[in-house]
Order: sequence, then C-alpha cells, then structure tokens
Amino acid sequence: MPNIPGKALAVTEIPAADPNEARAHFQRLLAVETDCWDVNAAITGGNPPFVLLDVRSPESFASGHLPGAINLPYRRINEGNLVGYPPDVLFVVYCAGPHCNGADRAALQLAILGRKVRKMIGGVEGWKDEGFRLITGQADPL
Repeated sequence: MPNIPGKALAVTEIPAADPNEARAHFQRLLAVETDCWDVNAAITGGNPPFVLLDVRSPESFASGHLPGAINLPYRRINEGNLVGYPPDVLFVVYCAGPHCNGADRAALQLAILGRKVRKMIGGVEGWKDEGFRLITGQADPL
C-alpha cells in the first residue's frame, strides 16, 4: 500500500525508541519470559535448570501437559506448597495460552513469595503450535 501524503503509517506514527532504551526493554522482557522452543530444548537436553509449573486445573493438566511439568494451579501457589524447593530455584510457569492470564498470576505470586520466575509465552497452545508433544495423565498432588 503506498504511503498517503499527510497520513502517518501506524508503524511509524510513534517514533521508535532510542536503541539503548530498546535494549533495556528487551533485556527486561527476556529476564521474565521464555518461549516454547527454549523450554523444549532444555527438556529434551535432560535435567533442565528449572522447575516447570503447569498452573492450570488438574483436569486441564490431565488432558495434556508438557513433559516434566508439575501441576500447581496458580491459586494454590503459597509458601507451604513450595517448601520442597530450594529458595533460589527458577520456576517456569505456563497456562493454556495467550488468551489466559493464569501464568501471569502465577508468576506474580511466585515473585511476591521471593521466588525466581519466568513465564513461558504461548502456553499449551503455543507448545502445540510448535509441533511439540503433550503428556496425558493425572498429576501427583502437591
């Protein structure tokens, strides 16, 4: 589509950030998020350096979850349910997908409890979109 004189294109209407500001922004973003591809690489590489938390309901978990995931619905995240994990362990949380804020709620609660956390963007739907397999079956209760 040609540039129409007098009309700003939505992409350029607001000036781009200074490169230093953009670098800081994306470093902050990558400090709190990861993606399905990187989580899969860590899982298939063996002994991932994080605890993978599926923060959906037990029923959703049973119908399909990531390999190695532990089910801990976000409403049940409290210090008592985390007592078995070292204080410096990294938690990677996920929920159903971009339409769900369960992973954000879980990440917030873990951060409030002083725990390291990253959200896996895309959730289960992103995982499936990448062609990765899900595991079915019940979780051991926490």
